[in-house]
Amino acid sequence: MASHRKSRTPGPRVAGIRTPALATAALTSVALLSQTAEAAPGEDRPSLEEVEKKVGDLYRQAESATEKYNAAKEKTGKQRKRVDTLLDDVAKRTQKLNEARSELGSYAAAQYRTGAGMPDTATFLLAETPQDIFDQRQVLDRMTGRQKAAVDDYVTQQTETMEKRQEATESLRTLTETQGDLKTAKATVQKKLADARELLSKLTAEEKARLAAIEKRKQEEAARKAAELARQQAKQEQAREEAAQQGGGATEGSGSTGSTETPPADSSYGTKAEKALAFARAQIGKPYVWGATGPGSYDCSGLTQAAWKAAGVSLPRTTYDQVNAGTTVPVSQAQPGDLVFFYDDVTHVGIYIGNGMMIHAPKPGTYVREESIYYDGDSAIHSIVRPA
Repeated sequence: MASHRKSRTPGPRVAGIRTPALATAALTSVALLSQTAEAAPGEDRPSLEEVEKKVGDLYRQAESATEKYNAAKEKTGKQRKRVDTLLDDVAKRTQKLNEARSELGSYAAAQYRTGAGMPDTATFLLAETPQDIFDQRQVLDRMTGRQKAAVDDYVTQQTETMEKRQEATESLRTLTETQGDLKTAKATVQKKLADARELLSKLTAEEKARLAAIEKRKQEEAARKAAELARQQAKQEQAREEAAQQGGGATEGSGSTGSTETPPADSSYGTKAEKALAFARAQIGKPYVWGATGPGSYDCSGLTQAAWKAAGVSLPRTTYDQVNAGTTVPVSQAQPGDLVFFYDDVTHVGIYIGNGMMIHAPKPGTYVREESIYYDGDSAIHSIVRPA
């Protein structure tokens, strides 16, 4: 998914980070400089931080639109299946209605042949709605048992067919709306990515080099934070083992906030997580493609969904739904297999592999890779979710 920058108000949030590949990061960071390369003399040029933020914002907006696209695509697929089912049902019910009408017509023909004048059953064939039929109660009173049965069947088939036709019409209307949402989201993604590419295409070699140095420092800071988390988690694990040997329970005060530690996941989770991680590792090097769910390419939520599916766990399609598909745990107690969500709008996700690292599909132009969970700064992490 996209590497993103977002201004945030300081608060008690958990840490997050970002470590895009050096070349890609350099290009991303200096994008905005191209906008001012042709500026009139005397105009202020943006700082490198402003440049990075501008392109980062474009990628984040594209990422957000991608998740909306994913949601609309899934909804459209389900709605299309529903419409197909309803139309098939309408066709079958119409056939049954025609058969009931034919039977009713046979009684009308028989009455004509016996000289009964306008046959009772014929009046029902002229009725336009089931209510018209029920309104003719006097006629029903003069009918034989077999005639009434034929009318009842005709009324039932007509009522059910009309109801299904109305339901199909409403479903078609909903399908049209979801297709519109899909088209809008797709256009938004394409526009944001095109804007980013246009900015990147105007960068100078000097600008790329300067931003590469800044990005390298960010990567080093991300690696430092990942190592710090790894040490913290190792101490927690040691404390748990010592407590278990002494017959005690979970330790307290071992988390980053000093609160009671969340109990570790059971062995069944570990088994599933190993399968999910084995799948994720096998995807490393495959390209990020927005809206993709594999097997040749992925977006961020497509990768996590596919990884856990390999472990027998069904996750929703989008980050918005995946974040609610499990138990939230503190960052300090993240375990391999947990999902790491990013940003206030929950538009990015990776799968934790331990030692402060994750596997994720970062953004267009990049590939599935291992990266520090602090790849976009401390405040970027939204939450950690244990999905099974």
